[in-house]
Amino acid sequence: MPIDSEHVMWSSPDRERAGRPHLILLHGYGSHEGDLFQLAPYLPLNFVIASLRAPLPHPMGIGYSWFPLEDGIERADVDRAADDVAEWIEGISGKASRVGILGFSQGGCVGLQVLRRHPGVADALVMLASARHPEDDPGDEAMAARRPPVFSGRGTADDVIPAWRFADTADWLPEHSRLTERIYEGLGHAVSDAMLHDVVAFLDVEFG
Repeated sequence: MPIDSEHVMWSSPDRERAGRPHLILLHGYGSHEGDLFQLAPYLPLNFVIASLRAPLPHPMGIGYSWFPLEDGIERADVDRAADDVAEWIEGISGKASRVGILGFSQGGCVGLQVLRRHPGVADALVMLASARHPEDDPGDEAMAARRPPVFSGRGTADDVIPAWRFADTADWLPEHSRLTERIYEGLGHAVSDAMLHDVVAFLDVEFG
């Protein structure tokens, strides 16, 4: 389902976006585009921030999702979400000097799938409290050759993402990216001040 541009929150008006790096925010399951957009004031000022709304209404009527979770995570659903995000990014890439993705939880999974399936669409990725889909993708070899910069941050008290998925992702990312990994003691399924500080440092070095 295509991304609805009417529900994208921007940090800058259209006339001020050309030639600047764009950072695309992908929220988590059952959330909305306004959630991660609250981080915009804390991110580097030279970035254009675009926060997307996932296309699927949450089954309980609270927020939106990138792919269903009720019957487990289906690879085809993750792929479809990544393809929709990649298509939207391609529509704005002519104005952006570079494109990065910052995704929380489900949004981080989708962001990584964009890198795996669509080489060249995004230059960097920030995954917060997130994990990859564990099945191999035909684009994994190309991603390993490209090794885009990826930041992966999670808390030791995160009880939403299964531990085995965090471990799988931690094993997989070093061979497919230039990884910056941070683990935060006592943090649950959330973003902390320390995590945000590290994200900004990563973006300044790898994407600024």
